[in-house]
Amino acid sequence: MRVHRHWTEKKLEEMTERCWRIFREDFNISYKGSKIPRPMRCWAESKLRPELLKAVERAGYKSPSAIQMAAIPLGLQQRDVIGIAETGSGKTAAFVLPMLNYITRLPPLSEENKAADGPYAVVMAPTRELAKQIEDETVKFAHYLGIKVVSIVGGRSIEEQAFKIRQGCEVVIATPGRLIDCLERRYIVLNQCNYVVLDEADRMIDMGFEPQVVGVLDAMPSSNLKPENEDEQLEGEKIYRTTYMFTATMPPAVERLARKYLRNPVVVTIGTAGKATDLITQHVIMMKESDKMYELQKLLGELGEKTAIVFVNTKKSADSLSKALDKAGYRVTTLHGGMSQEQREISLEGFRTNRYTVLAATDVAGRGIDIPDVAYVINFDMCGSIEMYTHRIGRTGRAGKKGVATTLLTLQDKQVFYDLKQMLIQSSSPVPPELARHEASKFKPGTIPDRPGRRNDMVFMPFYRPLVSF
Repeated sequence: MRVHRHWTEKKLEEMTERCWRIFREDFNISYKGSKIPRPMRCWAESKLRPELLKAVERAGYKSPSAIQMAAIPLGLQQRDVIGIAETGSGKTAAFVLPMLNYITRLPPLSEENKAADGPYAVVMAPTRELAKQIEDETVKFAHYLGIKVVSIVGGRSIEEQAFKIRQGCEVVIATPGRLIDCLERRYIVLNQCNYVVLDEADRMIDMGFEPQVVGVLDAMPSSNLKPENEDEQLEGEKIYRTTYMFTATMPPAVERLARKYLRNPVVVTIGTAGKATDLITQHVIMMKESDKMYELQKLLGELGEKTAIVFVNTKKSADSLSKALDKAGYRVTTLHGGMSQEQREISLEGFRTNRYTVLAATDVAGRGIDIPDVAYVINFDMCGSIEMYTHRIGRTGRAGKKGVATTLLTLQDKQVFYDLKQMLIQSSSPVPPELARHEASKFKPGTIPDRPGRRNDMVFMPFYRPLVSF
């Protein structure tokens, strides 16, 4: 029997394409773009300078987050990046670390050029609060390297901020309005700024900052933009601009910015944008808890020799369901976190080779396992989040093949009614009338219905907004 070792047990040089695919699935990383470097699995593989790695260790960052794994190798290659990741995902360090790594390779600021040419890098954020968070995170690493950071935001003395800039700093963190004020008053110049970050770009545009953002970008030398043709040879000695943009959605104004100022960007998405592949047919059946076993056996009876993963929420449920299905004559095996690695490999190998046609599993099977030709996914128990639902149903409809996902939904699953209904609508799947009518499906949990006739954006915000391909 051939036992596949998980990527966690392999050295970097032993990683195969299959291992990298599972790695990306495990951390929910997806890319759009060309010539994409491998993500890093740990800090030791990051290629950051030793002094930065020491700063990372001192900051207590034991393992990189998914956005850091994906975006840092791109930043170290000075690629332009569009990052799609939630707040709290570690995206600040994902752009700060390659930015600081880049600055350490540049000559120290001299008395002559610190005021005449300005900083080496600029980070723009929509609010003072976010700018402060970014400043704190940057200083956490920068002070070990002797790199100075100055923030330029409204609500503080502009003259005081101008004085700090004239004293010299490598990094400026700013809100667009205050930064354009400083540029117009000649308190700051950006003659040698070749690293730019736009954090929460869509929010900056929503707040009306597009003219200011454009003004700042146009104040940098246009000669440092990379050629639009990615096959064109880059000049060896020349320093080109690197632009990072983090955004949750891609409204037309953000798309305009990206098209004008980013060159052949790699789009990195962490998590799901909320839409399942069109290859998966989704069915949701509302029922009582007591009717689920009968419905499951009816569904499995239609399998023939095709394979199905049946998801439950607990190890105990997986074991008891497996025993019940075995007694009913199905070729069934189990997969959950309470099993040893060897037991799990044996189960998976038996399922892969069709010795078993049914896999009763917890969410251990919802991420990262590579099983070709799974025809059906059945959510015997609905999971607690739409993200996990997307992972689960993504076990079918893979490699260009069609799949079917059926969910047995009960009134105990109200916390996901709203998101599930949105998911079904967006993927043009039928919404059961009982789900469509239910009060819990009309409002996102934690929001309050607004007064009749007045739109509440928190409540009616579309669940999915497609991103533009570059």
